[in-house]
Amino acid sequence: MFKPIPVAIGLRYLRAKRRNGFISFISLASILGIALGVTVLITTLSVMSGFQREIRDRMLQMTAHATVSAAGDAMQDWPHAVMVATQDKRVAGAAPYVDSQALLKGARNQPAIVRGVIPAEEKKVSVLADKMKRGSLDSLAPGSFNVVLGQELALWLGVSVGDNVVVMLADERSTPMGAMPSIKRFKVSGIFEAGYNEIDKGLAVVNMSDLQRVLKMGDGVTGVRLKLHDMDQSWNVARDLAENLRGPYRISDWTSENANLYSSLKMEKTVMGILLSLIIAMGAFNLVSSQVMLVTDKQADIAILRTLGLTPRGVMQVFMVQGSLIGIIGTVLGVVGGVLLTINLESILGLIESTFNITLLPADVYYITGLPYDLQGGDVAVIAMIALVMSFLATLYPAWRAARTDPAEALRYE
Repeated sequence: MFKPIPVAIGLRYLRAKRRNGFISFISLASILGIALGVTVLITTLSVMSGFQREIRDRMLQMTAHATVSAAGDAMQDWPHAVMVATQDKRVAGAAPYVDSQALLKGARNQPAIVRGVIPAEEKKVSVLADKMKRGSLDSLAPGSFNVVLGQELALWLGVSVGDNVVVMLADERSTPMGAMPSIKRFKVSGIFEAGYNEIDKGLAVVNMSDLQRVLKMGDGVTGVRLKLHDMDQSWNVARDLAENLRGPYRISDWTSENANLYSSLKMEKTVMGILLSLIIAMGAFNLVSSQVMLVTDKQADIAILRTLGLTPRGVMQVFMVQGSLIGIIGTVLGVVGGVLLTINLESILGLIESTFNITLLPADVYYITGLPYDLQGGDVAVIAMIALVMSFLATLYPAWRAARTDPAEALRYE
């Protein structure tokens, strides 16, 4: 098969046994450095993506994908809003809710959000009923004034099922004594664990009619919560619903309500990727060293090629091909190693834990029992491209130096 002369010579240099064994060692170190950098970067970003997905899934199990709420006073015609929402094929479920900031008093005080729901309807938009550790969501019957607390919130308040908590709601009432908060005693009828600290420590759930009575809202609600088949369409669905209702409504979705969290996670992943890319850069610097030493070692060969008619550009291409092949080999090994390591990472961590009798990810600290990962093809492709570009750039200076070799000077003492 026909091959261009620079490619043929570059391949021959790559396969040939070099006179200087140290050059071969540096080239091997370059391949291993690039492969190690690619492997570590793929594995690290996959694990970080897995944690992001785990946080998102745990949070969205308990919160709405999108929300349509009243811009001013309470939403009165919420049954119509629920009906319009459920007619949209993009909506998997819709349910009304009432939210209010409150201070809960038990053995200690703790601010939290008190959410009024209809238990039968709440199951359409969240998995709260499946997250119950003690008691049942169905215990929130109208007029019972029962409350279901997050596990961390219950521990902080020092209460359990059957105990009472005093709820001081932020909605103030005017009295002869001045502005007074709405205060009501609720009985703890259940405890849930969402696996997400902000929810477990900051949410109390009561029956919607009970909260409406305390807040004197009548039949009004704060808004309607939506669960979607495709959460990435949350903003568009909420906007379309608000337009169909033809009223002054405020819309929000999970991306806007948790913008700071996801921005920080994205920034952390980006910074980690940049820092770990330095490992690939170290392999590229080793490639520069090996190529410079190879050029010095091949001075006589370069001079002979020049006298046989190979142009300086051809000489440059010879060493660019040879160096680029080293980068390609390292990148391929790194991609294969990174994918295999990521897929088997949980088994490897399990082996380490059983061998050394340690727990690397305690469930009571991280709320997870395994190591999540999300191996994304886009991330792998970007990492491979970065490694290949760094390897290609690392060949430019040695190849340029080889092209400047003077044949007469190189052959003077041969």
